[in-house]
Amino acid sequence: MQKIPSIKFHGHCHQKSLWGTSAMHKLLPQAEEIPAGCCGLAGSFGYEAEHYMISMKIGELKLFPAVRDADEETMVVANGFSCRCQIKHGTGRSALHIAEALAARLQSSSI
Repeated sequence: MQKIPSIKFHGHCHQKSLWGTSAMHKLLPQAEEIPAGCCGLAGSFGYEAEHYMISMKIGELKLFPAVRDADEETMVVANGFSCRCQIKHGTGRSALHIAEALAARLQSSSI
């Protein structure tokens, strides 16, 4: 049986404001939630030239450093499409949707 990689996840702002991240904790109990607010992209906000720098500064507050500090083996999970795009742009790392993370876990298990 393969070693289970560590997991860090970023909850999408909309998800956090409506129902929180408790379901993610239940599905990935070993995962560590990154204590960040918004990723900074906020839909199309960060794509607009006049907001780009502030968008990146928001990502640099907590999200980007936490992703950069994670070792290569750590799986980074983010449900929001914009969050995954922002993580990739700000850190060079690809984040997975929780469904992709669970599929990967099922493939590597001996069920």
